[in-house]
Amino acid sequence: MKPINAFAAALLFLMSAITSLQAFADEPLRRTDLIRSDLNVAGHEVIQVRVDFLPGVLAARHSHPGEEIAYVIEGTLEYKLDGHEPVTLSAGQSLFIPTGVVHSAENVGPGKASELATYIVRKGQALVVPSK
Repeated sequence: MKPINAFAAALLFLMSAITSLQAFADEPLRRTDLIRSDLNVAGHEVIQVRVDFLPGVLAARHSHPGEEIAYVIEGTLEYKLDGHEPVTLSAGQSLFIPTGVVHSAENVGPGKASELATYIVRKGQALVVPSK
C-alpha cells in the first residue's frame, strides 16, 4: 500500500472512531437489540441485547419477567442482586439472574463496559420492569 493510501485509510478509520464515540457520548447507556425469537416453551421467547455502559454509568434497579444470563464482553461491571452480595465481573465472566430478582449493574471500571444479556422471558410482558 502506498504511504498516501495508508495515511488516508488511517485517517478515515480515526474519523469513524471519533464519530462513533461522539454518538455514544449522547447515550451513557445504550441497548442494542440483537435477536428475538419464539421458543418451543409455550408463551416464552428468547431475547438477546448488547448493553454498552460509559464509565460510572448505572443501570438502575429493575427486574425481568424471566431469567437473564449476563455475559461481560469488555470492561468491569458490578451487579447487585437483592438478597445477594454484590459481584464484580470482568470480560469473559457471566452471571445468572433468576426471574423477578431486582438487580442493578454499574460500570465500575475506567473505560467503557459492555455486556451481552440473554433473556428467557414470558411473551407479551415488558422486558424491563423498573424498581425502587
